[in-house]
Amino acid sequence: MLDWFSIFTKGGIVLWYFQGQALSHTPAVNSLIRSVILQERGGANSYNHGNLTLQFKMDNELEIIYVVVYQNILKLAYVDKLLDQVNLVFRDRYKNEVAGKAYGHHFDFTQEFERLLSEVENEHRLLSIKPKKMKIFGRSKKADKVASTGGKSSKGTEAGKATTTNNGTAEAEEEEEEDVAKPETVKPSGSGISRLLKRGLVARGASRGRGGADKGKKNAAKSSPKPGKKVKEQRRWEGGAVSSSEAQALNYSSPSSEASGASATNGDIDRSMVGMMKGELQELDSNPSPPTSPTPSKNKTKSGGMFSFFKNLTGGKTITRQAMDPALDKMKEHLITKNVAVEIAEKLCGSVATKLDGKVVGSFTGIQSLVKSSMEDSLVQILSPKRRVDILRDVMAARDKGQPYVITFCGVNGVGKSTNLAKVCFWLMENGLRVLIAGCDTFRAGAVEQLRTHTKHLNSLHPPQEGHPPMVTLYERGYDKDAANIAMEAIQYARQQSFDVVLVDTAGRMQNNEPLMRALAKLIRVNSPDLVLFVGEALVGNEAVDQLLHFNQALVDHSEEGCPRTIDGILLTKFDTVDDKVGAAISMTYITGQPIVFVGTGQTYTDLRTLNVHAVISVLLK
Repeated sequence: MLDWFSIFTKGGIVLWYFQGQALSHTPAVNSLIRSVILQERGGANSYNHGNLTLQFKMDNELEIIYVVVYQNILKLAYVDKLLDQVNLVFRDRYKNEVAGKAYGHHFDFTQEFERLLSEVENEHRLLSIKPKKMKIFGRSKKADKVASTGGKSSKGTEAGKATTTNNGTAEAEEEEEEDVAKPETVKPSGSGISRLLKRGLVARGASRGRGGADKGKKNAAKSSPKPGKKVKEQRRWEGGAVSSSEAQALNYSSPSSEASGASATNGDIDRSMVGMMKGELQELDSNPSPPTSPTPSKNKTKSGGMFSFFKNLTGGKTITRQAMDPALDKMKEHLITKNVAVEIAEKLCGSVATKLDGKVVGSFTGIQSLVKSSMEDSLVQILSPKRRVDILRDVMAARDKGQPYVITFCGVNGVGKSTNLAKVCFWLMENGLRVLIAGCDTFRAGAVEQLRTHTKHLNSLHPPQEGHPPMVTLYERGYDKDAANIAMEAIQYARQQSFDVVLVDTAGRMQNNEPLMRALAKLIRVNSPDLVLFVGEALVGNEAVDQLLHFNQALVDHSEEGCPRTIDGILLTKFDTVDDKVGAAISMTYITGQPIVFVGTGQTYTDLRTLNVHAVISVLLK
C-alpha cells in the first residue's frame, strides 16, 4: 500500500529508499522539504501534495528524516507505528555510521524494512478483523427489564437465571439484589416458591407489611457485619477525657515513637513550597525527577542557591517531550496573549517540540532558553520572505516591456484598503512613477468619491511639471458595474497612456460571502495582476486565520486555470494601535506563507513602512 519510503539526512543526502510503484515521488518529497521542514512547520507530521499524503518523523539526535508517501484516499492507521519501528531498528544498526557521517556506507535496509512493514500490516489486519464478543442475555438491558417487571415473562426470567448461574456467583448476587429491591412484585408459584424460600426472599418480602418492627429487624440485619469482614473499632472516650495510652498514640509531635517519628518527617514543610504558598513562581525544573520523601538534615537550609541553579540545567542529556511540555505550555500562553491565533500558537509549539525532541544539548543550557531560542529561529524562518520582493525593480522591468505593473488590493470591510492604497501610490510617486488608480469598488457608497479626494491631494503634493500629465489619475465608471470589466479597461487605458503602475481598488467583502468572493476571483482570473495584496488589520487574532483561509480557498475554487492564482503578499494596517500585540503578523504569514510587503502605521501618506522581522520577534517574545 505504500508508494514510497525514504530515509535522508537534514543535509539532503539520501541514505536509503523503498519504491513501491514505478513512479517516482521525488517532487512530492521536495515539496515537503521546501514547504514544511525548511520553514519550521513541523507541528503536524503529515503533508498533502495533490493526491498524495506524506508523513514524516525527525530524529534530531542523528539529524535524520523518515518520510512515507501513500495515496491520500487510503486511511493507513499504522503509518505512525511503522515510522517508530523503522526509526528504532535503523538507529540500532547504523547509529555509528550516521553519527560518524560515513554516508558512503552501503545501507542495506530492504529486508528489515519489508519485515517491519509485514509485521505492522498483519497486526493492523488482525485488529481490524477481531471478532466481537457475543453479548450475554443476563448482562443485557432486556434482562434487567424482564427482571424489573416481576417475572411477567417466566421464560426470560429462567433464561436470565441460567445465564447468571453459568457466569458465576458475582452475577447471581447482582440478581439477588435486584430481587430484594422489589420482592413484592414476584409471584411465587410452583417451583418458584422453593427457589425464593431457599434464597430467603419470601420472608423479607412478607416483612414489609408488618410495620416498623420488621423494618427494624431489616435495618439491624443490614448493619450487622458480614462474616470475615474487618470492622473498624470505635474510639472510646471516658467521660470526655483521653486515657494515657490513647493520648500517647495521638501525640504526633513527639519524635520518640516510630509512628510519631514518621509523621514528623512527613509533616515537615518543604522550603521549596513556601514560594508557591506566597504566590511566587518557582523556576521550571528542566529535569524533573520522581518525588522522594525528604529526609531531615542539619544542612537543610543551605540546599538552595547554587545547587538549585544546577538542578535546572540539562547537562548533556537528551531532551524529551515530557521535559519540554511545561516550557511549551508557557510559551503557547505567551504567544496567545500577544494576539497570535490559538491554532497557530499550537502549531508553532508543536514545531519546536518536533525540532528539539531527542536532541542532545550541552551543559549549562536551560530548557526554557532553548525553547525560546528555537521559537525565535522558527519565527525568523516564517517571517522572512521566501522569494525576492522588490516592487520598484519589477515596475522597471515591466516598463521596459511597455506594460504597466498591476497591483490588486483585496480584503474584508473596514480594514483600510483605500487609505493604504493612497499611501502606496504616494510611495510610488516619490520614486518618480506615474500611477493610475482603478476604482473597482462599485458596491460601497462613497468609494469612488474617496478615491477622487485622495487623487486630488496626491496631485497637490506632487504637482505635474508644465506641459506634463498629472502623476496620478483616477479611472472610474461609477457604481453597479462589473468590477472585472472596469479593471480590464483601466489596464488597457494605462497601456495606451504609458502609466507605470495600476492600483486596483476592490470592494470589501466578508470571507463567507460567496457571490462577492466569486466576483473577486473573476477579477483576478480575467486581468492576471502582477501582485495580489491582502489588506488585513493588526487588531485581529483568530479571525485572521479564517479570513486568509477563505480568501485563498475562494480564489482556488472559482478559478478555471490549472494553476490558480492566490494571495501574493500582505499589507498589514493599523500596526500603530496594537502596542506589543504583534501576533497578527505571525498568524497571517503562517497561513499563506507569503511575506508582509507593507505595514501601515498612521494617518498620513508617509506612514508606510516595511516589516522589521527581528524587531517584531523581539517584541513578540519579550
